[in-house]
Amino acid sequence: MKADIRGLQEAQRWNARAIANLKPGSAYGRAVRTIVSQLQRYEVTLTHVDTGALRASLRMDVRGLTGKVFIDRSAKNPRSQAMTSRYGEIENARGGTHAFAERTVREAAPRIVGTALYSLARDLI
Repeated sequence: MKADIRGLQEAQRWNARAIANLKPGSAYGRAVRTIVSQLQRYEVTLTHVDTGALRASLRMDVRGLTGKVFIDRSAKNPRSQAMTSRYGEIENARGGTHAFAERTVREAAPRIVGTALYSLARDLI
């Protein structure tokens, strides 16, 4: 492969932009926040409702360039005092329409992540 100084300078500029975008406030950070918030929103819509406690206990957390959607371990059902994290796991394990977490990964994640990556690529070019 032959490279001249212009090609090396362009590669350095691209590399500098990519490194700058590894910060939480960067395009990568925005993509992670977008992905996690959209996944959480989708998961909430799939969660079956009795008292609404399970749906209300679905949280998201973004730290730097990583994020997750999870059931708040301290949340309780106001009627039964049962921990939503415990019966949320049971509900999801029932499968079918009850599998709110599993369905989110299968049904929504590919589209949400793909759209965010497309936007990220546009920001980097």
